[in-house]
Amino acid sequence: MTSNPPERRRRPLSLSKREALWAYAFLAIPLAFFAFIRFWPALQSFYLSLYTWHVDPAQRDFVGLGYYEELLGNPVFHQALRNTLQYTIITVPISMALGLGIAILLQSITGGRGWYRAIYFAPFITPAVAVAWVWGWMYNYNFGIINTLLIEWWTFLERFGLERFAIDPQRFLTNPEIALYSVSAVIIWQQLGFQVVIFLAGLQGIPRVYYEAARIDGANPWDLFRHVTFPLLNPVLVFSGVVSTIAALQLFDQIVNINFTDQGGPLNRTLSIAVYMFQEAFGRARLGYAAAVTVVLFGIILVITLVQLRLTQRRVEY
Repeated sequence: MTSNPPERRRRPLSLSKREALWAYAFLAIPLAFFAFIRFWPALQSFYLSLYTWHVDPAQRDFVGLGYYEELLGNPVFHQALRNTLQYTIITVPISMALGLGIAILLQSITGGRGWYRAIYFAPFITPAVAVAWVWGWMYNYNFGIINTLLIEWWTFLERFGLERFAIDPQRFLTNPEIALYSVSAVIIWQQLGFQVVIFLAGLQGIPRVYYEAARIDGANPWDLFRHVTFPLLNPVLVFSGVVSTIAALQLFDQIVNINFTDQGGPLNRTLSIAVYMFQEAFGRARLGYAAAVTVVLFGIILVITLVQLRLTQRRVEY
């Protein structure tokens, strides 16, 4: 008489495995939503860039990589690409450096820190269109407040025979030599509040015991910043740098609205890739070509972001 082997009882999942399964289940929903609103439009843009645009899909002609070949040989796109990279190189480091410096100063005060933080953050939450219009008025050559102050400064110096130190009124938005820098100043001013708040939060998260130990060892303020503050702010620096770079590569609102009658500026000196894509898509009704510009911009952002993460991320041991 043979006896049946005893049934093997299924071992229950451990608590850590159950928590991991629930975590994956909850993450799957936003991941699917993100893929639908992000990856699917990106794939559609690439598909559209391979065809000429027509409302009826049956009448679209396949052009392959023809739009990409045209794009690479288009001097206007080259100018827009140079401008976009210049915006990024100018605005990101300056706004991060100023934001970190102001955050350190705010960290050292005890009274009114919240008011200062709100004042610096106000421009960031102000609509970019309103900011661009106000700065466009301030930059106006005929009645802008900046040129008015320059004229008053000239008059003041002239009384003392020091007019050689005066600065002539400038055509900030119509001079090809300074138009891009004028727009960059607006972007830095508006983004500064974001940098201040982010760095101030990072500074408040650094344990005070590190500073106390460094001071006991005889560290001066520069040593504290170099060996304590800067290394422990690395996660914040990475986040701020990546987010600011992506925003700079996608500049649109400030450029379009600061000089509405000449979007792109003199000789296209303020034209960005995003504005160029908008003009081709809705100004010239070349949606296929504009889709190719979008795909190239997506590739540029992806590559630069990956390089940034590779060069700046490091593990900090607490």
